[in-house]
Amino acid sequence: MELVTPEIGLVFWTTVSFLILFFLLAKFAWKPIMGAIDDRERSIEDALLKAAAAKDEMARLTNENESLLKDARAERDLILLEARKLKDHIVSEAKEAAQKEGARQIELARIEINNQKNIAMADVKNQVSALSIEIAEKILRKQFEDQGKQDALVADLLKEVKL
Repeated sequence: MELVTPEIGLVFWTTVSFLILFFLLAKFAWKPIMGAIDDRERSIEDALLKAAAAKDEMARLTNENESLLKDARAERDLILLEARKLKDHIVSEAKEAAQKEGARQIELARIEINNQKNIAMADVKNQVSALSIEIAEKILRKQFEDQGKQDALVADLLKEVKL
């Protein structure tokens, strides 16, 4: 049982050693340890405050970015709408100009065709009349080669004419 119950001398010297150690620690180590703990506590508080400020700043920047993105999307949509309107306007103007030009080209072609047709008809008429005159001349020459036929034709013509 001696191991479980300490002697009075051991208790006395243990107490004295503890008090000396406590006095030395209180005199020399307590203030620096407490200062370090206070510094550490302040740095942790500062870090927490900075983290909260950074979180608030991030939330503000996020909201600002979202509003900027919303504005940019609205502006993009407006620009795309204007571009579509301009494209449609240009396309319709181009179609209208192409239709006008096509109608003008068709009318010019129609006029040219009519002119060519009239020229061709006049040429055909001239050729037909020239051929008719040539044929009539050949027929008349052949018919009038004989004097008796000429006299008979004149007599027939005179019979048909009534005075």
